[in-house]
Amino acid sequence: MSERELSVFIYGTLLPGQSNHDVAAPFIRRMEPGVVRGRLVDYGAYPAMLRDAETHAGKMRVRGLWITVNEQGLKQMDELEQFYGIEEENDYDRVWAEDLESPLRQGWVYVWDHPRGCPAIKGNYWPDHLARKEGRNQA
Repeated sequence: MSERELSVFIYGTLLPGQSNHDVAAPFIRRMEPGVVRGRLVDYGAYPAMLRDAETHAGKMRVRGLWITVNEQGLKQMDELEQFYGIEEENDYDRVWAEDLESPLRQGWVYVWDHPRGCPAIKGNYWPDHLARKEGRNQA
């Protein structure tokens, strides 16, 4: 019996070269660039994506990667994102999304339901924002 493959959109610290990539890396079978509806806020060491009314009104987009993982990989990411299940107290919720440029590409993404007082990120790609932020800190 083959393992079930699951698609997950990653946009922050799970991306290659970022601080939590090692959580997902052993389970990644495929990676493809993607874009989903959303906006990012800066929580300091990591971002959160929102898919709220402001996001939809402004047609905001987030760039990232679609990764294909097995169930163990999804479980590891759920643990990192503190997602315990539907109707549970979660840090991040896991919701279904589709790619804006390739609607047949769909999968899970971790999101917040409101900004929790965090500032909006200018731009749509966490590594670019992080590089700018770290550049300012080094000046």
